[in-house]
Amino acid sequence: MDGEGEKVIGDRIKTTRKARKMSMEDLAVQTGFAKSYISSIERGVQSNPSVHFVESVALELGVSVHYLIQGTAEEANGFLDEGWISLVTEAINSGLSKQEFREYIKYKEL
Repeated sequence: MDGEGEKVIGDRIKTTRKARKMSMEDLAVQTGFAKSYISSIERGVQSNPSVHFVESVALELGVSVHYLIQGTAEEANGFLDEGWISLVTEAINSGLSKQEFREYIKYKEL
């Protein structure tokens, strides 16, 4: 990908992050990537983000990797089906944090 492609990915990350009312710090903590690295991607300064980075960010933002790379609206809106959206909404409304949800999933895997 050229630098312009990276800027577009960065723009999509930033726009989606802000739409989710998530700070750059929140995204950094949840993905394990440095805030400065995320900032450099969002600003298009850093080129060639790793697949691991794009996958981690997509997961935390609730969008597909395809959306971050290609930018199709269908992918952004169609990542979660209605059942998942309902489950996530119910969890949020009950006060369940992302960390608590992660811990539950890890517990179930044991």
